[in-house]
Amino acid sequence: MTDDLADLDGLFQGPPSATEPDRAARGRGGRIALLITAILLVLALAAAGGYVWWALSASLPEPVTSSHTPDPPSSAAVALALPESTSALSLSGAEEYLGKTPGIWVKTGTNDSRPMASISKLITALVVLERRPLAGAADPGPTIRFSKADHDLYDQYYVQGATIAEMPTGSSMSERDAIAMMLIPSASNYADAVSTWAFGSRGAFLSAARKWLAAHGLKNTRIVEPTGISPRNTSTPTDLIALGRLAAANPTVAALAGKPSIEVPSLGRFSNTNGLLGVEGVTGLKTGNLGAGAQNLLYTASLDVGIAKPISVVGVVMGGATNGAVADNVKALLASIREGFHQITVAESGQPVGHIVTPWGDEAQLVIPSGATILTWSDTPIEVSMKLNAPQSYADGEVVGSITWKAGPNTTSADVRLKGTIGQPDEWWRLTHPDLLGK
Repeated sequence: MTDDLADLDGLFQGPPSATEPDRAARGRGGRIALLITAILLVLALAAAGGYVWWALSASLPEPVTSSHTPDPPSSAAVALALPESTSALSLSGAEEYLGKTPGIWVKTGTNDSRPMASISKLITALVVLERRPLAGAADPGPTIRFSKADHDLYDQYYVQGATIAEMPTGSSMSERDAIAMMLIPSASNYADAVSTWAFGSRGAFLSAARKWLAAHGLKNTRIVEPTGISPRNTSTPTDLIALGRLAAANPTVAALAGKPSIEVPSLGRFSNTNGLLGVEGVTGLKTGNLGAGAQNLLYTASLDVGIAKPISVVGVVMGGATNGAVADNVKALLASIREGFHQITVAESGQPVGHIVTPWGDEAQLVIPSGATILTWSDTPIEVSMKLNAPQSYADGEVVGSITWKAGPNTTSADVRLKGTIGQPDEWWRLTHPDLLGK
């Protein structure tokens, strides 16, 4: 019985006590676990701190730029107001716009010979000045004394209906003033008297005039008397353009033909028959009138069209219905040429040509800050090109490129600027967009 109680007593006792080595082992294991936990925590904190540092300092993605070169504007071709009657016109000084035009630039009608009327007096003046040259436009030259035969010319041309001016027997005049009388009021008796004075006879003058015409290549021009009263004094538009260039190059003729009037001692003031002087840039040269349907004008003009120098014009109208109709034709033609040179607006102030956007939501426009125009002729095509550079500061107003337009010889350029500022993203955007950073 005692033995049985002993066994039961042993049954209810707890497990045997751990030994000292076992307790030491468990202590080391706990410390290792704590150490590992601490290490993992430190590593986690370090990783988190490194990410934050990286995210806040990593390079940002490039903003996206989109742009479009504006389409060049266009304009309609100029409609030249061409005369209805026979005409021709040459230009110089605008070759970069109009191309090289060594001959006739525009014409109407045929190049047939027609009576040139008092335009003949330009030939008379040039031939006389070749025989009796003046030192310059202001040189009076020798004195001409008029005889009874010269005086009688007044009556001879009066009965023919020609333009005349008094020429008293024994009166005198300088060569320059006498030539002025034949060119400005178109006095036929002066053209006849001066040409005879220079060459001794009408026959000698005509012989010299025909040689002069041949020497200057005016093979389609015919002269039978010095005034133009005869319809057999003929020429073509092409020849008269060449004659106009010769007259414009002569200082005396050009100066006199461009005077609105002349004051002659003892005779008074005489007005120029060319009423277009000073209108639409007209500077000379000579009218020619043989009645209705035979009105002529050989003219020069200087057209200011906005380029470096005015355009030099030599033109002719032949066979006009009336003097007024010829004048209207010339005015309309010159005005249409001048208006054909025009400023074209190629950019408006503030015109957008693109924009810049960022992944973090900032945006700026690319704009042309101020308007731009370019001078062009008629419908000359306009070319446009744009060059952009990467912004440096992304600040409002920064120049980020340029745009250039070209039309014929002219170019004009304008800056392209930022409108708006591209800023930096905030920290939260950086921390929440790791996939966009460092690229």
